[in-house]
Amino acid sequence: MKSNGEQSAETQVPTGKVDLAILDDDPDFRTYLDDALKDDGSYSIRTFANPGELFAASEQRAPQIVLLDMKMGESKGEKVLEQLLKAYPGLCVIIITGYPSLEDMRATFKLKVFDYISKPFTLALLRQTLHNAIEKFGFRRLPQDWLRERLGHHIKMLRVERDWSLKDLAGATKLSISQISSIERGANLPSIESLLSICRAFDKRPSKVLAAIDF
Repeated sequence: MKSNGEQSAETQVPTGKVDLAILDDDPDFRTYLDDALKDDGSYSIRTFANPGELFAASEQRAPQIVLLDMKMGESKGEKVLEQLLKAYPGLCVIIITGYPSLEDMRATFKLKVFDYISKPFTLALLRQTLHNAIEKFGFRRLPQDWLRERLGHHIKMLRVERDWSLKDLAGATKLSISQISSIERGANLPSIESLLSICRAFDKRPSKVLAAIDF
């Protein structure tokens, strides 16, 4: 029989949900968090009893947020944290521990964890911390939001490299200054015709411009 993590790793995260992994060796605590956060409807949750399960599942699909217990019997949370951040540098990790100390907090924050929650804690505190992480990392942004922002920023950088003003680019593309400004700010995606005009102005192939934003 497959574990919770193995079952979830085979499926895609539903649109609009945040991929959350919970690593804790206490089965009752895992169930408690799973049930409590599922009620929110915002998360696709996988729970893991040991680091090996988490790393195996992450090879199939890396989570966006990990709730990491720092005290797990023989497994040292500090070592697991170090391995996670080395394997997934952009991962959001929230530490949970029943034995907090100032020294532990300093050590983990040096490893760039997002936050540190001490047991016992309220669900309100946990939900707020998760909400803060989602806002900070932009996890609920849709693909088209990322595309608008990345493409707009890249076009702005191409303009800056040429030392062009918005007016210069508008003249080269026959687009209005307001159109170009809205594209660069990520407020609007350019139409196919507008994108072709912008690429021609910079002597760039559209495929190269899109490849540069790693979308």
